Amino acid sequence: MEEEPNRRRLYQVWRGSNKFLCGGRLIFGPDAGSLFLSTALIAGPLVGLCCQCITKMNSSVSDQKNHVLGLPVLIATVVLSLADLAFLLLTSSRDPGIVPRNARPPECGVEEQVVDMTTPSTEWVNAASPHLRVPRTKDVVVNGCTVKVKYCDTCLLYRPPRTSHCSICNNCVQKFDHHCPWVGQCIGLRNYRFFFLFISTSTFLCFYVFALSWLNITTEREEYGGSLLKSMRGEVLSVVLIVYTFVSVWFVGGLTVFHTYLMSTNQTTYENFRYRYDKKENPYNRGALANVAEVFFTRMTPSLNRFRSWVSDDEDAYGGAGGGPLSPMSGGLDLEMGRKGVHYSAGGVPAILQGMDYSEMEKMEGAGVHVKDRQAPPEAPDLFMISAARQHDVGCGGGDRSPPIVHDQDAERTLVSWNENSER
Repeated sequence: MEEEPNRRRLYQVWRGSNKFLCGGRLIFGPDAGSLFLSTALIAGPLVGLCCQCITKMNSSVSDQKNHVLGLPVLIATVVLSLADLAFLLLTSSRDPGIVPRNARPPECGVEEQVVDMTTPSTEWVNAASPHLRVPRTKDVVVNGCTVKVKYCDTCLLYRPPRTSHCSICNNCVQKFDHHCPWVGQCIGLRNYRFFFLFISTSTFLCFYVFALSWLNITTEREEYGGSLLKSMRGEVLSVVLIVYTFVSVWFVGGLTVFHTYLMSTNQTTYENFRYRYDKKENPYNRGALANVAEVFFTRMTPSLNRFRSWVSDDEDAYGGAGGGPLSPMSGGLDLEMGRKGVHYSAGGVPAILQGMDYSEMEKMEGAGVHVKDRQAPPEAPDLFMISAARQHDVGCGGGDRSPPIVHDQDAERTLVSWNENSER
């Protein structure tokens, strides 16, 4: 069965800034290139440690001496390395919890259809429908606490609680934590678990490599006459790994400690910096154990998007390629992305140029007439002044006077001449 030419996959017409691989099965952020840097920073020191293990294993066969860096350390290092890289890939290649966009603003109820145009709680939505206004915020009750949800001008929807719009990926993300440049993806509801496992495993690897490198230096002192300094000179790679992991652990270790606190209090990075729940009641906090269990021991929320589903080119909004009359690309100011959309018709002609009669322009072009050669028509007479003059003359009894009659005839001749020039 041949595919219809006007049907494409949803990921092929996706309006966000994401990048897709494997036919839409893997979704990345626009800065997914940073994955290569993160992979190199992780794999580099681990490859060095594995090389040391292999070297020590070969030397132990000849000198019949057991070294700290042996086969068990090699196996453990490989397993931990693969686990850390797997958590990195799972964090970066998953849908973080993107909320599908609307083709048009949410429908208002009967009681909300008549809106006072001067009400400060409502704002203009689109030039195509200047009468349409929606409240900027709505109140939602969460665990007995009232939470305000905001209207997203880009996605044309009221963001669910704990949802925020990422300006880098250009998507609304559920339980938005932050956009991580090291993994090239938003951290949200569906990948926070793997993100925490990634940074915690990276922290453990820093301590792991740091400790083994020091053990290798101290156990090799006998080979260098019992001098620690000479042992460090002989084991240069171990010294490099000690310095590298010491610097790295302050970053990933601090990040792990911070997110451990956030997870135990059921906060996100965005909420911690924006709302400061430590100064007021957090409606999502259910206790440390319940909060941790919510992250690790609850079923993964399914994705709200079917990126491999078929859509038509003429299908509206984000089920297809074309934006609706109130879509982010149809005009109006995009407050989330800081840009202004431009609306074009299917033929590529701006709406302001549609409906114009080009026949006269084509005739003038064929006659070789240029705009600069044309003379501007005289100004149209002010009909209000003519009417006022007539009333003044009648009121003063000057109906037989010639100047008013001449004045009216001149105005009429000027008006006829102006109309003829306008027609040309």
